[in-house]
Amino acid sequence: MSATFEKSTSNGSEKSEATEEQQAKISEIRKLIGPLPAKLSIYCSDAAIARYLRARNWNVKKATKMLKETLKWRAEYKPEEIRWEEIAHEAETGKIYRSNYADKHGRTVLVMRPSCQNTKSTKGQIRYLVYCMENAILNLPPDKEQMVWLIDFNGYNLAHTSVKVTRETAHVLQDHYPERLGVAILYNPPKFFEPFWKVVKPFLEPKTQNKVKFVYSDDPNSKKIMEDLFDMEKLESAFGGNDDSGFNISRYAERMREDDKRMPAFWTRGNPQSSAPPQPMPTLPVDLNSNNLNTDSNSPDNGKVDISLSHVSDSETFSPDGSLLVNEGSDNGSREIH
Repeated sequence: MSATFEKSTSNGSEKSEATEEQQAKISEIRKLIGPLPAKLSIYCSDAAIARYLRARNWNVKKATKMLKETLKWRAEYKPEEIRWEEIAHEAETGKIYRSNYADKHGRTVLVMRPSCQNTKSTKGQIRYLVYCMENAILNLPPDKEQMVWLIDFNGYNLAHTSVKVTRETAHVLQDHYPERLGVAILYNPPKFFEPFWKVVKPFLEPKTQNKVKFVYSDDPNSKKIMEDLFDMEKLESAFGGNDDSGFNISRYAERMREDDKRMPAFWTRGNPQSSAPPQPMPTLPVDLNSNNLNTDSNSPDNGKVDISLSHVSDSETFSPDGSLLVNEGSDNGSREIH
């Protein structure tokens, strides 16, 4: 029986059955990955594998390589084990936080304020970003895979952009959280953002184009965009809504501590979002370093950037520091637009 997957749209999602060909590719990847420890097998549900396939235009070899790199990263970085007390200092200014409301389609909303950057540690900033992504996924309804980003550019200038953080952000989000972004709202972005976007847009797939919304508080058309996506009574006043409570670090800390208690149960065999069949523990350590896929990709793994804009897949990212990051057809390459 074919699995049911979320079909991404900018305004929510539609359920669609995987075709026999798609299901066959999912099964092929599972065979190529091989048996995994219980915790990692949870990350290899049909829906998860399908996200990697979509990010690589259903190319099995490239998607398998990408997924193996994520499994290796998760085994070493252990993102699901990051806890609030470890990263609380990064959250004090509200530079990234999960809102207490969802959009009209039930998707988790992450608020990002690049001008509120309060630390200089790249390692700390990335660890906090990963914590926020894991928390956002934890709070997604079982029938949703994607989230909404509300990026508030109030007070932003180029001094808030770190090239090093931007590159690391691109690597983590594009390579390890593919197809997690449903829509990105750029709220009152600097005027220089749109000209760059117009240059890049023709090279992107339509579904990617539709994920990016430029919203200006003084534009009547923008109000409709927000009203279509959000309950204005719950939306923060900073984004044109009627809730003026604002970000409170003490209340937010309480919410995160409660979520931390839920996280261990989320990554267990009982996780209702996982449709992966139980995999036996391997008798030998799983070799996640070896790809052995004869991948036909010419993209190097050394971080060099392929600046070709052809065949851009749906793995674009908007960095919390305000840079537009577009995956430009390579497995690891990205380009920054400031």
